[in-house]
Amino acid sequence: MTLSGTESFVAALRAQSQRYHDQHPFHVTMNEGRLSKHQVQGWVGNRFYYQENIPRKDAAILANCPEPDVRRRWIRRIVDHDGTVGDEGGIEAWLRLGEAVGLTRKELVDGRHILPGVRFAVDAYVNFARTRPWVEAVASSLTELFAPDLMAERVAAFERFYPWIDSAGLAYFRARLRQAPRDSEHALEVVTERCRSIEEQEKALAALSFKCDVLWSMLDAIDRAYPN
Repeated sequence: MTLSGTESFVAALRAQSQRYHDQHPFHVTMNEGRLSKHQVQGWVGNRFYYQENIPRKDAAILANCPEPDVRRRWIRRIVDHDGTVGDEGGIEAWLRLGEAVGLTRKELVDGRHILPGVRFAVDAYVNFARTRPWVEAVASSLTELFAPDLMAERVAAFERFYPWIDSAGLAYFRARLRQAPRDSEHALEVVTERCRSIEEQEKALAALSFKCDVLWSMLDAIDRAYPN
């Protein structure tokens, strides 16, 4: 791959949207309103494992990052998901989504729905953040570039096709409409400022490609376990 300049690099990063999981058949079926209640529950129950591991992934990036300015901004991601006293975070919001689709908190937290393929993919992502150079781990988070459109479509689809889900349970997705653009702007700034050489840029692209594979693999596992 030949890259030249920041614009070409950013364009190559954004082109990874063609591999984003919104194009997975399971996700397409969901947005078309053709999932059963059992399938929606399977997706929510398995996706919770990803959600509860996001702060661990971000903590790994913080642990490896030597730059205070980056750490000061990155730590907001952990607060967004873990929440603070009196202010729920993304994990709590996902638990409420689980309740809205008919799952209990206990069955979400105890992991009884987690498929081996989902566990393997999520654990691989956390391990990537722990073991790879921190800038590559930041680059892997750039799927957030594609998330706002996905979240907007998801909210619209759930409200239109799945009226049995309490609208209050969709709060997680609504929050990400605000958080994802902020987070992706910072991550893109970090990556473009520090990945100047062709080799550095290719490693960043490979990291983002890996994250796309993680999300796709999760849906592969869910799709097989919860057929239409």
